[in-house]
Amino acid sequence: MGAKAMYRKRKLRPTTSPPKQHAPAKPALTRVTVTGAAARIALPRHITAGLVLAGLAMPISRDASAAALSRENAFKRVETLSNLGARLFRDPRLSASGRQSCASCHDPAHGFAPPDARAVEPGGDAMTRFSFRAPPSLTYLAAVPRFTEHAFDSEDEADESIDNGPTGGLTWDGRVDTGAAQSLIPLLSPDEMANRTPQDAEARLVGAGYRSELDALRLPIRSGALQSRLSVAQDAFEAYEQDWKTFYPFNSKYDLYLAGKARLSPAETRGLAAFEDPAKGNCASCHISEPRKDGAPPLFSDFGMIALAVPRNRAIPANRDPQFHDLGLCGPLRKDFLDRSEYCGLFRTPSLRNVALRSSFFHNGVMNNLRDAIAFYATRDTDPAHWYPHGPRGIRPYDDLPRRYWININYDPPFGGKPGDAPHLTDADVDDIAAFLRTLTDNWKPDDQTDRSAR
Repeated sequence: MGAKAMYRKRKLRPTTSPPKQHAPAKPALTRVTVTGAAARIALPRHITAGLVLAGLAMPISRDASAAALSRENAFKRVETLSNLGARLFRDPRLSASGRQSCASCHDPAHGFAPPDARAVEPGGDAMTRFSFRAPPSLTYLAAVPRFTEHAFDSEDEADESIDNGPTGGLTWDGRVDTGAAQSLIPLLSPDEMANRTPQDAEARLVGAGYRSELDALRLPIRSGALQSRLSVAQDAFEAYEQDWKTFYPFNSKYDLYLAGKARLSPAETRGLAAFEDPAKGNCASCHISEPRKDGAPPLFSDFGMIALAVPRNRAIPANRDPQFHDLGLCGPLRKDFLDRSEYCGLFRTPSLRNVALRSSFFHNGVMNNLRDAIAFYATRDTDPAHWYPHGPRGIRPYDDLPRRYWININYDPPFGGKPGDAPHLTDADVDDIAAFLRTLTDNWKPDDQTDRSAR
């Protein structure tokens, strides 16, 4: 039993109802009235807690204070920060090479995920270095909960007795909790934008012509001084990434289907059924597909940590060293759980929204198409020869995870079984699930796509 199964004692949410039983659901709205130029706005209630909203959820440095800002000025500050963040996000001058921006790895045209099928994108001061993790999508991140080792959840939302284990946080290992903190990771990584120090990053902001804009947005901090320009830039990145129209539109075909405004094709309908069936895909046990009880659209993740034992990606330069292993929650990038063997091999469950826009899958980008990623779940254990290398003693399963951590691997369906057994998913099921996952792409319009999967 894998680490996630070890924690998840509850009966999985019922998912056997046919898709037509889904009640049409529209996102509940919270209206906030502000004064002055900012008139009335309406936002989905389920994201207001994480969104920038007239100072109620305003990104501010830990040491800065917005106490002196009126509600109207707070709203204007957020709007200004967001506009600045959008430009910073696309500016390669913030990198040591002058050739890499945030958008280089988080392409808006691909759901703010990588623009190509490379497992890892080039970076560094000469664009010759590589990290060892595939960039995650940045959409729908404001709803990710803060990291905790013990997430209590159950079908009964009043029941907090069920421990679901390590959950939440941003990045594949959940080591930061805010967009502001996350923005420093690529800025300072020697494998990415390669600023050697925070001071170097701030100097590049000034050199790129942002001094006056940053200075106009600096707030007082507890010491009485003003927050740093880099801190303002971090707030700007976070404000931009909380722009709900860009990052949280909830307007995919599936969202319209839940609202009773679209129909799924036969293949998409079958795919949803297989996705939710505990005896088939069982995908919805982690990638929750039903609206919450308050009507909020699903995020397609419970954000829990899980060990999938995906194959080692030999295209990643770091993996040329046979002693190197990316163990996710227990390191090497996360430092606080280095001695927690039960966490080794666990990575955060990503949202599947916009997954069809990606060309690399899993934390190491080892798969290059959506169908293979789904098929891996179906036949990892029943056909390991298809996924793992052969050695002198035969197939080498789970080759990217040292044997002493295999106890952490998840074997819940569709995993499990022995080589030669029938998988939980047929080839047709895999195709249908892929068709369904394509309905999770944002900005869907009826005339945008020809349903190639309809049968």
